[in-house]
Amino acid sequence: MNIAVCVKHVPDPNLPMEMDGTRLKRAGVQGVLDPGDEFGVEAALQIKEGHGADVTLVSMGPEASSEALRRGLSMGADRAILVSDGALEGADALATARVLQRAIERTKPDLVVAAVESTDGYTGTMPAALAQFMGWPQVTFATQVEIKDRTLRAHRQTTTGYHVVECELPVMITVTAGINEPRYASFKGIMAAKKKPLERLALADLGLSAVDVRPAQEIVELSKAEEHRSGQVIVDEGEAAGRVAAFLREAKVI
Repeated sequence: MNIAVCVKHVPDPNLPMEMDGTRLKRAGVQGVLDPGDEFGVEAALQIKEGHGADVTLVSMGPEASSEALRRGLSMGADRAILVSDGALEGADALATARVLQRAIERTKPDLVVAAVESTDGYTGTMPAALAQFMGWPQVTFATQVEIKDRTLRAHRQTTTGYHVVECELPVMITVTAGINEPRYASFKGIMAAKKKPLERLALADLGLSAVDVRPAQEIVELSKAEEHRSGQVIVDEGEAAGRVAAFLREAKVI
């Protein structure tokens, strides 16, 4: 079985985010493997341990993204692919999905794993677009995954509880933070990661051009989010009900 895991190098979410015009500043900023992607890597590694799978990490970004890939390799992944091209700067989720599809198909995968969303974009749309480009079914918000023969069984988190669904491979899944506890990379794993293959590709290697990844969206303006106002405390001295009603009328709730 071949498993591909989508990973991303993002500015450290534990540090204050900085903007460069209308874009998130990335150059000169401390970057890490997206914490959400660690759950996807761990899920793939657990399947590998149970079924003897081969795990390939796939990422798109500048050369600095290799740091995130090495992190995933040190956890136990077998190899990695980095797509890096100047024409990809500012690429949107749709372009990202198109590029990842071409790179992932080189691995002849049976399963593709991704986080629900990235911590730097939070669109949550890339995995669905990727599944569409690959022509595969998608199982989302998985909190538990099992594979038997060629059938994937997953518990899906929903607003009303859990759904248990089954799907024949190949399939694309997105996993939540509750699916597992990502392992720490051992010293042995860190040293081994330096020798594992990391293939670097440009758009031309994937049969794509700058026209194919031209952003379909444009950010024209940024504004500060409205600050939350402190709540109002009403002490009941016999007229609290009237004051609450007046407050609700003013807020146009009643």
